[in-house]
Amino acid sequence: MDNSGNSQDVVVPPVEGVAGGGTAYGWNDGDTLGLNVKGPIDPTEIPTRDLVHVWCMPSTANVGPQDMPRHLEPINLLAARNERESVQIAIRPKVSWGGSGVAGTVQIQCSDLCSTSRDRLIVGQSLLLRRVVPILGVPDALVPIDLPVSQINLFPGETTALWISIDVPSSQPPGQYEGEILITAIKADAESPVQSLSKVEKHQLYRELKGCLDIVEPINGKPLDEVVERVKSATTSLRRILLSPSFSEFFSDNGPVDIMDEDAISSLSLRVKLNLTVWEFVLPETPSLPAVFGISDTVIEDRFGVQQGTAEWYEALDQHFKWLLQYRISPYFCKWADGMRVLTYTSPWPADHPKSDEYFSDPRLAAYAVPYKQVVSGNDAAKDYLQKQVEILRTKTHWRKAYFYLWDEPLNLEQYDSVRNMASEIHAYAPDARILTTYYCGPNDAPLAPTPFEAFVKVPSFLRPHNQIYCTSEWVLGNREDLVKDIIAELQPENGEEWWTYVCMGPSDPHPNWHLGMRGTQHRAVMWRVWKEGGTGFLYWGANCYEKATVASSEIKFRHGLPPGDGVLYYPGEVFSTRHQPVASLRLERILNGLQDIEYLRLYASRYGRDESIALLERTGVYFGPERYTFEHVPIDAMRGQIFNACRS
Repeated sequence: MDNSGNSQDVVVPPVEGVAGGGTAYGWNDGDTLGLNVKGPIDPTEIPTRDLVHVWCMPSTANVGPQDMPRHLEPINLLAARNERESVQIAIRPKVSWGGSGVAGTVQIQCSDLCSTSRDRLIVGQSLLLRRVVPILGVPDALVPIDLPVSQINLFPGETTALWISIDVPSSQPPGQYEGEILITAIKADAESPVQSLSKVEKHQLYRELKGCLDIVEPINGKPLDEVVERVKSATTSLRRILLSPSFSEFFSDNGPVDIMDEDAISSLSLRVKLNLTVWEFVLPETPSLPAVFGISDTVIEDRFGVQQGTAEWYEALDQHFKWLLQYRISPYFCKWADGMRVLTYTSPWPADHPKSDEYFSDPRLAAYAVPYKQVVSGNDAAKDYLQKQVEILRTKTHWRKAYFYLWDEPLNLEQYDSVRNMASEIHAYAPDARILTTYYCGPNDAPLAPTPFEAFVKVPSFLRPHNQIYCTSEWVLGNREDLVKDIIAELQPENGEEWWTYVCMGPSDPHPNWHLGMRGTQHRAVMWRVWKEGGTGFLYWGANCYEKATVASSEIKFRHGLPPGDGVLYYPGEVFSTRHQPVASLRLERILNGLQDIEYLRLYASRYGRDESIALLERTGVYFGPERYTFEHVPIDAMRGQIFNACRS
């Protein structure tokens, strides 16, 4: 598979007046020379490879509508256990066989990935498929499509990209796994088996399946012989359903057959081979680097019409929290007040509520924010509330994950004093509480040093002992990595002080950040930078901070005055379909990739030392600094491959 992410090997047609190009009539890339059809094209009679270009691209490539074809090669991936690895398949029509502005329709079928030991990674569970949808003309939203079979429309002169993700469970046996994706051009009026069921048939199927559930659900406390009879009855009903005409296509004389064995389709289909090496390394369930990301509760309240404190409100926040955990992110909800004061909280429930304990004890959560005051109004006085919450949490083993984030980027003496005062109150109840403050300068009305950077470096001595996590903007450093040592020199790690970093509006191109339209490696490089500089945590101000809307399916608009994509890492699912699940961005997937890279580098450092892990980043050409990192994907695979070879059993 070509992992470069560039298009330097594409043959470009000659253009009149350029390099003696003439009119370019008759130029072609040789891909449709064998297609000689008079009249309408029938995709059921022509191999799909004669109708579409298909090629594979790495997860760091931004595959846009005008991307040109490449050679199709098998996909070869490497993944640890408890890791997600992704790749893209691009499809572009060579000719049109559809109608009404559509070049044609293709059917996508995915098989399970199977090892020689017959272990499986199952489609729809471990293997997911999403369509890449442009936002402001830039490929970004990843909209789920049905599995194991789905249909997508192609448009004349446009490339469509599909994003394939493989989630390897922690318990998955290591080995070589193989599968394939079948792409088949079909007639526009072709229907999948599920779509062809009438409403009456669907209702009947629903009633029969519900009947099975009704038989087996009330078995708790029942005598064993009654349980056996209920299971036998349900089995009989399920067998009758599976043998019904609705599922006849999945059966042969010898019983069920795999959906990928349908000769009528596969003889014309284009097959994309997918090979995955799963190795024995298991990414830790609790991320080594706490990455805390904000979710605006106000945006959720406005867009989904939920009122704070209602059951619907708790349900909406719960969905967003649990969904983000899959990205190795520790979410916190936030509400903004005047002067950049923030109310941040990971659990909307009080500390003594079982849901709070469930949230904070989740091993996937590396850190959680404790609110300075009540999130939902109640009868307790504010100070009593804070004291009670802290006293409860300090008795828990997960208290070590707790932090208080009180103010975002204080600018003047009054704001810094507010942080100190709130921190003093918290420390009166819990001397070991961690206070986190984001900043990019010292107080502008009371300079701490002659120059802005020197004043910035002196913030820890100014805030001490009220602050424990000093979270600084990467923008301040520019391309001067050598300045990191000046920041770290001011800290007292022996007293529990930590250095975290963050990105937001800045830094801008070419530095690593998560703005829309940046290179894929630029998105992933944010975490390479964290590793090289030595930060022990990371904060991002907002993952869903788009403009206000009061309808869930409203068009997504980025906030005025911010770079496109800043503060928006996922979208409401209702914008793209009837699904109510959030839709990830390419950038969010690349953040996950970067956080997984940190686990690889940490493993390597545990064997060979941190300095050698940084040398590996540079030796493979992955990352040298904020203005020198790979634009291509090949070095990333080289680095991961070297770690695999050096650290496997």
